[in-house]
This record gives sequence, C-alpha cells and structure tokens, in this order.
Amino acid sequence: MATKASHDTSNRRPANDQWGKFGGTTGIVLGAAAAGVVAGVVANLGRKAVVQAPSALAGDWFEALKAEHKAALGLFDAIQATKDEQTLRRSILLTQLKHALGKHAFTEENVIYPELRDHGDKTDADELNKEHGYVKQYLYDLEKMDNSSPEFLKKVAAFRADLEDHIRDEETRIFPQLHAKLGDKNKAVTAAANKEGFKLA
Repeated sequence: MATKASHDTSNRRPANDQWGKFGGTTGIVLGAAAAGVVAGVVANLGRKAVVQAPSALAGDWFEALKAEHKAALGLFDAIQATKDEQTLRRSILLTQLKHALGKHAFTEENVIYPELRDHGDKTDADELNKEHGYVKQYLYDLEKMDNSSPEFLKKVAAFRADLEDHIRDEETRIFPQLHAKLGDKNKAVTAAANKEGFKLA
C-alpha cells in the first residue's frame, strides 16, 4: 500500500505545467519582497538608533534633554547663517529643525511633563506644554513663508528668542528641581524618555 501511494502521480503537476512555473516564480518574488521588507525594517531601526544615540548615551534624561536643546540651537545657528538665495538649504534645515523639536517635544510631553504633574508641579507642566503649542505654530508659519524673504530670518530670530526662554526655564529652574525630587527614579524616567524618543527618531 505504501509503495502504491509513493508511485501515485494523479495529484502531481506535469513538469511543463505553467502554473507550477508561475508558483515557483511567485515564491521567489515573495521571498525577495519579504527580504526587502526585513532589510527596510532593519535599516529603519538602525537609523533610529543612530538618531537616538546621543540622547541615550547621555545616560540621564536631564542631560539628554540639554543635549537636544543644544542641537536644536545649532540648527538655528545654521539657518540664521544662510543667505536669502539659499532657499533649498533653508528648507532642508527647517525640516531638520522640525524633526528635532518634534521628537524632543514628544519625549517631554509623554514622560517629563507627566512626571512634573505627578510630583506636584502641574502649573509648570501645563505652561511648558502650552509653550510647545507656540513652537509648533512657529514651525507651521515658517513652512508657509517664502523662505527667500528677509522676513523669514526675522521670524526665525523671534522663534529662537522664545525657545531660548523656554529652554532657560526648563534647564535652570524646573528640571533641576524635578531631577532632585525623582532621586532613584531618574533611571526609570531616563529609560522611558529614551523609549519615547526612539519612537520618533
């Protein structure tokens, strides 16, 4: 009986059957597509790791946020050093600034400001969160503007001045107090901040 079953060819396709060839080709195509997807995911994770690395390597959420503030101000320096005719450079730098500030705000709004509220500083948390709304407004306005106009750099300068006030308040008054209150919990907050930052890196 086993011998008969092994020689039964009634369910086999002929060697020249076009569907068999198509099925083999489909398998190759699907395999290549899957490999491409995996490679894309790995490349994206690698890119995210590189973007988040400076913050993660800071080793502490407060130091990481200070480093991100410094990086954002460096992008302002680069934008403010452009000439009116350098429209493409301005567009690229503005996109980089928008990404850097978006990632930074996401971390603060999802980890740091809730910690502020949990530790009795709802007023500052709410005010800082509100100021993030104005950051987004500045970015929106700048993207709509003709970036070859002299008004563009005036708007950038006003944006920077407001952002520096926000940063100064965080770095000199609000975050040092929170860091002191958190004590041993700073490690857990750092891990949570890195996790959130990685999502938008």
